Amino acid sequence: MDFPMTNIHPDARIGYNVTVSPFTTIEADVEIGDNTWIGPNVTIFDGARIGSDCKIFPGAVISAIPQDLKYKGETTYTTIGNNTTIRECVTINRGTEALGKTSVGANCLLMAYVHVAHDCIVGNNVILANSVNLAGHVIIDDWAILEGYVGVSQFIRSGEHSFIAGQTGVRKNVPPFVKAAREPLSYAGINSIGLKRRGYSDKDVNDIQEFYRVLFLRGHSVSNAITLIEENNNSAIIKEIVEFIKQSDKGIIKGLSNSNE
Repeated sequence: MDFPMTNIHPDARIGYNVTVSPFTTIEADVEIGDNTWIGPNVTIFDGARIGSDCKIFPGAVISAIPQDLKYKGETTYTTIGNNTTIRECVTINRGTEALGKTSVGANCLLMAYVHVAHDCIVGNNVILANSVNLAGHVIIDDWAILEGYVGVSQFIRSGEHSFIAGQTGVRKNVPPFVKAAREPLSYAGINSIGLKRRGYSDKDVNDIQEFYRVLFLRGHSVSNAITLIEENNNSAIIKEIVEFIKQSDKGIIKGLSNSNE
């Protein structure tokens, strides 16, 4: 393979039909899958494991060392799944010894100037809009969408199919299937349109909606709301939400009395 005006270490493992544009640097301990396109002025450091059919746009920096003073040079990784697009000037830091890797799933879109810090886990089919910033150890579950200029504090999780409005700070966990907005970040309904597009039944959507009505809109404490809900509905989808909340050591976002669904 001939990649003119590039700086590619001979030990880098590059798949079939990969395009590497001029002025891009790829270090030794890097793997890149078939049919991936890498634009100009991209830097891919040791530890990067990039899937097939990805697109990485100019100025992106993949698998740089963590911005964590506890990092002491241990061998860690950054993984990016198949068919993921990394737009201009995105930065993804590799993991620390805490987790060993930073992970971005398949079929994701990370828009310009997104930052994904060390030890983050970004699921599949996730959209991070322009200038989203994830601090260390953040988890973004499958199908979540974060609008532009969202900042997520360390060790926070956003559940699957969640939707977070732009220009907000995320300091508490965002449960699955909800829309979150305002400052401080609060419940703003469920992501019903997204759920229906992705094949959830009317019953599932109604069950999710009723769950969050009880939890956020009727004045119950979280523990009392969960008890009340479980007495009336113990379906698989309700169990999933309850388990997320029970595991949320950082707590979850709050509801507002004037929230609209």
